[in-house]
Amino acid sequence: MKQLSLMLKPASSLCNMRCRYCFYSDVSSLREQASFGIMPPETRKSILEHTFSQLDAGDSVTIAFQGGEPTLAGLDWFEQMTEEISCLAVPGLRVSYALQTNGLSLDKQWAAFLKKNRFLVGLSLDGPREFHDICRPDVFGKGTFSRIAAAKKLLDRCEVPYNILMVLTNSLARHPQQIWNFLKKENIGYVQFIPCLGPLDAEMSKYALTPRRYADFYTQLFEYWFPEALNGHFRSIKLFDDLLNLLARGDETACGITGKCYGQLIVEADGSVYPCDFYALDTWCLGNLKASTIRQVYEAPQMSAFCSRPRELPALCGSCPYFHICGGGCPRMRSEVFCSPKDGFCGHRSFLEAAFARLEHLARLL
Repeated sequence: MKQLSLMLKPASSLCNMRCRYCFYSDVSSLREQASFGIMPPETRKSILEHTFSQLDAGDSVTIAFQGGEPTLAGLDWFEQMTEEISCLAVPGLRVSYALQTNGLSLDKQWAAFLKKNRFLVGLSLDGPREFHDICRPDVFGKGTFSRIAAAKKLLDRCEVPYNILMVLTNSLARHPQQIWNFLKKENIGYVQFIPCLGPLDAEMSKYALTPRRYADFYTQLFEYWFPEALNGHFRSIKLFDDLLNLLARGDETACGITGKCYGQLIVEADGSVYPCDFYALDTWCLGNLKASTIRQVYEAPQMSAFCSRPRELPALCGSCPYFHICGGGCPRMRSEVFCSPKDGFCGHRSFLEAAFARLEHLARLL
């Protein structure tokens, strides 16, 4: 049985917001062509044919849509795609969908489509208005909190499953109690905090999360979360979930959580494929699904080269008691979010020192 995950970018790096910290805007600007526009129907058809021809009954495939802002491709584009997949998928093949969106385009028609096709939605919302609007304006520079809050209510009303995605900036990380209160007030049951990274080829930005802020935020958040989790009131926080899965079953449910790169399949709007969203660069292009099958792309020399890059570990890792479950973490985040080699501090270790024994206790109860 094969399990396949694809991330498609139907609108490339195009977006109807101008987030201050957008990592993909930075990454795509380093390519020869920053945006490939909206994925043409013929490109989509080739991608799907070269993917589903490699899948059999009993296999499973998850197709996630990201950007930029994927809904800019239009609802018609998505409806045509699901129709094409229903024709290409062999009986017994399990197909799952996920959509990461800023929520600006969502309306009743979108919600009906998402529910009908059982999409899991990741809705970007950076906490309360005073935090969200600072970093997530629209193309006219206006705040978007009210519109995203309305999109959240729409998903609730239409019973579309979703989780909230919060970009954890250095400033947001100063306020774990306010964020926890917001999660409870808004009845948010599933949240993923995405560490804000600095530019790939430049100095750190003022928004980028530092190791000390990472440690302080998660350590304090854990103090709010743990007593409720222990009493059966479990609020899903992605990092805590990932650590529990690792401790309870040895399952790696987050890319890079044990320090290894396994290679992803990130498909741009022109059909080009890359091994990681953080490295969707010309240097690492694996090929193009307009001309190659998914197997040929996955077995491309660039994929093995990407996954076998030497791990450049800080000296701190050598004496760390948690290295066996961390491995230095995601290589892109290691030297920014986790470690400050200059001052001998690792934010992830600091958090684990505070939380590990209690995480182990919870893991034994699962």
